[in-house]
Amino acid sequence: MSAGTRSLLLGALGIGLFLALWELIGQLKLAGISWPPLSAVLDMLTDESRLPLFRRALGATLAETAMGYLWGTAAGLGLATLAHLVPPLRRGSDRLAAVLNSVPSIALGPIFLVLLSRESTPAAVASIHVFFIVFVSVGSGLQRATAAHRDLFAVLGADRVRRFWRLELPAAMPSLVSGLRLAWPAALIGAIIGEWFGAPRGIGILIINAMQNFQIVLLWCAVLLAVASSLLIYGALTLLERAAYSRFG
Repeated sequence: MSAGTRSLLLGALGIGLFLALWELIGQLKLAGISWPPLSAVLDMLTDESRLPLFRRALGATLAETAMGYLWGTAAGLGLATLAHLVPPLRRGSDRLAAVLNSVPSIALGPIFLVLLSRESTPAAVASIHVFFIVFVSVGSGLQRATAAHRDLFAVLGADRVRRFWRLELPAAMPSLVSGLRLAWPAALIGAIIGEWFGAPRGIGILIINAMQNFQIVLLWCAVLLAVASSLLIYGALTLLERAAYSRFG
């Protein structure tokens, strides 16, 4: 059995044990009414009368997450590239990224709500989460090219920009893809938090409504939808990461 197959089987076993434990705790009410059985959550998720609600909420959140993911990736990649090509900007860009990352999402929401709109706030909050991860991963990846390779390009007469496109950016691809893989769950969390500031629909709104009306099963349905969608895209990005490492690593 290969290492990849063994890892996949162990992961599936771990998930199966977790789901079985979830059902057992819910059936025995070991955590009270706040922990419903998995079967009750799945029954509500597959209820045909509620499917349109779940589809609209999940679709809205994924759209906001994708938009913030693109914004954050573009900003992080752009700033990391600029700091690399213009070394005097490196220290300032590092501090800017650190300051933005240190501000809690719950504090950024009202600011974006005033500057942008209710519809754009979730994507804006998500983009901040993605920005820092991509900035750090690209910044470190651009340093992966060896000094010998840089010297070779210098001897061949390549300027800084040509060296960046032909040497340093390809060398940074594995780090970039790793950052993109880690950034997706962070973007999803940011989008859900951003929805709490008045978005018309989304998983975050579903969570708030379920909490306010004490609909425990509905709350768990929203959480399960968020987790399942995040894991699915995270798995796809993991495959992309492996391809990048096999090609550029």
